[in-house]
Amino acid sequence: MKQYVSKGLLMAVITLTVGVLSVSAQGTGFAGTWALDKAKSELPAMMQSIDSITVIITQDAGQITREMKLEGGMMAAPGGGQGGGRGGGRMMMGGGQPVSFKLDGSETVAENPRGKTTHKAKLHDGGKVFEVSSVMTLDFQGETRTIPSSERWELLDGGASLKVWQKRETPNGAMETTMVFTRK
Repeated sequence: MKQYVSKGLLMAVITLTVGVLSVSAQGTGFAGTWALDKAKSELPAMMQSIDSITVIITQDAGQITREMKLEGGMMAAPGGGQGGGRGGGRMMMGGGQPVSFKLDGSETVAENPRGKTTHKAKLHDGGKVFEVSSVMTLDFQGETRTIPSSERWELLDGGASLKVWQKRETPNGAMETTMVFTRK
């Protein structure tokens, strides 16, 4: 009888330990510093000349915060010309300022001088997939524009790679981007 109780307790401890480890992994899986792998990414023309993108992600049980840093290159304006510095890439990844997303599906609102962006986000697939839907409202040349977007982040290669798929509906049409990052 003691042997069965001991084995039962051992199994309970192992089960609890595995459960705690999986919750812990789910809570911090995206955290880290990530570098863009341009060769594995599908970037729009306006982002082709960027030298590098580094994304810094912090994560706890309640939220994920992302900060993006662009380096080098000018971004081509729509239609192929040079234009506006790095605005398009910032728009695609949320800008140079940190952006936080609540993990419970509730809204997060980020204000800026030209408008605001409302985000809803949720973890899926045991914490390996993170999905964000956003609506950006901008005041541009006296008009209010609404730009919806969606993102899907997926951890690959046991967490060594991060694939970020984005789609944004702009006044110039849909823009899709697939970026693959490696953990630094």
